[in-house]
Amino acid sequence: MIRRRPPRGPGRHRDGLPRAAVHRRLWDGPARAEAERLDHAWPRWAVLYGTGSRLFYAVAAWPAPEPLILHDRTPEGLEERMRAAENAHATGPLPAAPERQRRIVPAPHEPVPFQPVPEPVPFRSVPVPREPVEP
Repeated sequence: MIRRRPPRGPGRHRDGLPRAAVHRRLWDGPARAEAERLDHAWPRWAVLYGTGSRLFYAVAAWPAPEPLILHDRTPEGLEERMRAAENAHATGPLPAAPERQRRIVPAPHEPVPFQPVPEPVPFRSVPVPREPVEP
């Protein structure tokens, strides 16, 4: 028989023991704050921090002949690379930075059209001739 457990709140818990609250960690908080600062200071770039790779990334938000993604271990190094990339790619004035949405908008839900599943083909076994095995 399947028994339903009562809903539990967040935290560590086991059957028969009281819940213990778990401290939520903010991984690499100062580095993420620095990436946010760079993102606001450089409007033509989207700046991110990878908590797994521990690298700062910059993605060009202006039209470029090919996608332009830079990375560095330090924010200062990333800023130098961003300056160099803008100087290398700027043959004239750079276009104005596009307005970026700062909020997450859910994607519209479109129903998937129904497609019937085809009938499976019956399996037919075919006899395979076997050669005699010598001892």
